[in-house]
Amino acid sequence: MNYRLFCFTFIALLLGVSCAREKTMEEVIEGSLDLSLRQYGLMIEEMRSKPGLLPRTIDTAGVLITSNTGWWTSGFFPGSLWYLYEYSGDEKFRDAAFGFTSLIEKEKNNRGTHDLGFMLYCSFGNGLRIAGENSYREVLLTGAGSLSTRFRDNIGCIQSWGSSRNWQCPVIIDNMMNLEFLMWAFRESGDSSFYNIAVRHSDTTIVNHFRPDYSTWHVVSYDTISGKVEKKQTHQGAADGSAWSRGQSWGLYGYTVMYRETGLTRYLDQAVRIADYLIKHPNMPEDRIPYWDFDAPGIPEAKRDASAASIMASALIELSGYVEEEKKKEYLGVAEKQIRTLASPQYLAKPGENGNFILRHSVGSLPAKSEVDVPLTYADYYFIEALLRYKALIEEGI
Repeated sequence: MNYRLFCFTFIALLLGVSCAREKTMEEVIEGSLDLSLRQYGLMIEEMRSKPGLLPRTIDTAGVLITSNTGWWTSGFFPGSLWYLYEYSGDEKFRDAAFGFTSLIEKEKNNRGTHDLGFMLYCSFGNGLRIAGENSYREVLLTGAGSLSTRFRDNIGCIQSWGSSRNWQCPVIIDNMMNLEFLMWAFRESGDSSFYNIAVRHSDTTIVNHFRPDYSTWHVVSYDTISGKVEKKQTHQGAADGSAWSRGQSWGLYGYTVMYRETGLTRYLDQAVRIADYLIKHPNMPEDRIPYWDFDAPGIPEAKRDASAASIMASALIELSGYVEEEKKKEYLGVAEKQIRTLASPQYLAKPGENGNFILRHSVGSLPAKSEVDVPLTYADYYFIEALLRYKALIEEGI
């Protein structure tokens, strides 16, 4: 070895300085997508022995937990397969995407859930866009009609869950994620009722769901007769007044989409305010992977939520295209940090492990002790989406 190189290496080792070159974002993205192809290729094989079911998470022993098509996450696995087919061109993923998407078709008539955007638009919507499968159009329009039946005109919102002793008409911030589906239906059909529902829901949510600092309540319940707010609480957060991290990400993503779909600046303003709240929050960790709640007990030892990070990263990448240059750099910088962290060994699964899911360390509902520190199918979906969105920006020359 050259004497000077030997001395440099020796001194670097003494100082604890790594000589390894940091991967470029292109390398991070390609590596993560290739790992995703490998994991979900194994998942496809695993699911062949479970006809009619879809992957959801794993239990504490690492055994796969599945769901039926009526579970709110049913659209994420086929949606991820469509994304991976779009990336790879591998017919195996196309065929699997068609197969798993077809399972969910019956949910187009399901008027008992507000989650049809997740269930149908992530699956059939991506299939229509990527594969041009024209039969999916009818499924989507029927599903959008079913979702519209949950709109309560005197309240101005789509009802989330059913009435109970606790809530007359509960509306959760997650509902913002289903409005893209309605806006697609408006564009496709020309029926302005879809547009009007999406806009009224968005406007009512701005007024009643958000606090002065632009954090959001999880659940707002309305009086079914007067239409007025009766309660503001949480279901999955640490406390009624806390900032449940995935809920904050749902809000960010939802208002970013509503600005894209309507061009109404009040939605861009709302998205920016939510983004700034999250980025500047004193409890946002340096690696940009939020705790499961920004006010969680036990910070900094509290559980992290990779799903909140993946949703936030995907939203920030899109939002960066709608703001001035300084904020664009800031938002992309945060999204890059989130992607790099999620793509690190701490969060990214090893091939064949983690129940064949992609990301580790998400939190479904800690108060209910459900899906805590496990992989979640929607964390994978939005991580893949964020990777593809950032990849597209690189190809455009950002």
